[in-house]
Amino acid sequence: MSAERRPQVGDEVEYGRGRRAIVTDIRNGIPYLRAAGLKEWPAPDPGALRVSRSRAERIADGDPR
Repeated sequence: MSAERRPQVGDEVEYGRGRRAIVTDIRNGIPYLRAAGLKEWPAPDPGALRVSRSRAERIADGDPR
């Protein structure tokens, strides 16, 4: 996945080294993230998010999240 692609709702993103979450919403231009066992939170540095799998790729992979 291109590092230049802006995250969209449903995408899996890397928000820190080895840390991944799903974009659940975008409010006022700020992506909100959710990871297993954690509550939703606003991305502290949206520009640092890297899309690891798009929503379409997650669906094709059978990802239940």
